[in-house]
Amino acid sequence: MPKYVAILTFGDHDTRMAARPAHRAYLKHLLETGKLHESGPWADDTGALLIYEAADEAELRAIIAADPYTAAEGAIAETTVREWVRIFPESADAGRG
Repeated sequence: MPKYVAILTFGDHDTRMAARPAHRAYLKHLLETGKLHESGPWADDTGALLIYEAADEAELRAIIAADPYTAAEGAIAETTVREWVRIFPESADAGRG
């Protein structure tokens, strides 16, 4: 299944903090269902990196749209999405790069 990277740039701190418990519960659900590979904030807390597994970009965008951070207007200033091919450790995707 394709992997996608979402790079978040955080917006309004107070709005984000209010939405964070629901956001983290949502991510835990995605992890348990195999849609989230891993995630975490930058060390300086200006944003985050999330690695998802989704059938295609449309599914990924639906997953992101359902995230409580997305609903909390202003919590996220920018979201960049890119398809990602993991080479190491070896995976079924390794031949693509």
